[in-house]
Amino acid sequence: MRVLGLDVGNKTIGVAVSDPLGFTAQGITTINRKNIKTDIETVVNYCNEYTVDTIVVGLPKNMNGTLGPQSEKVMAFVEKLKKNTDINIKMWDERLTTVAAHKAMLEADLSRAKRNKIVDKVAATYILQGYLDSI
Repeated sequence: MRVLGLDVGNKTIGVAVSDPLGFTAQGITTINRKNIKTDIETVVNYCNEYTVDTIVVGLPKNMNGTLGPQSEKVMAFVEKLKKNTDINIKMWDERLTTVAAHKAMLEADLSRAKRNKIVDKVAATYILQGYLDSI
């Protein structure tokens, strides 16, 4: 059972994958978004490469639990992804994952430039690990 984690943003998509037993999440890449067709194809290619049976997509909720404009964009992306794969897709509350990712990278003393390059991949790892811990 491998699970793919996604942190979908306007400019990039952070990608993480679980180990084969579904215990731990590892960040694998950050996709620089081009257009919806290419973005979906790239995600599906990662699913095929890692033989994924579930995709977990971070849903950016407001702190009060409501859904905002970014949530709507992510849900629209997920609807298009569903039309291009039969893989089970789950939404996961991603509140504070980017904050946690930045904090971890600051503690690791990474430069701002390095943090900006990998923040989405690290956030995807936090999203996926949260999901894996829940199951």
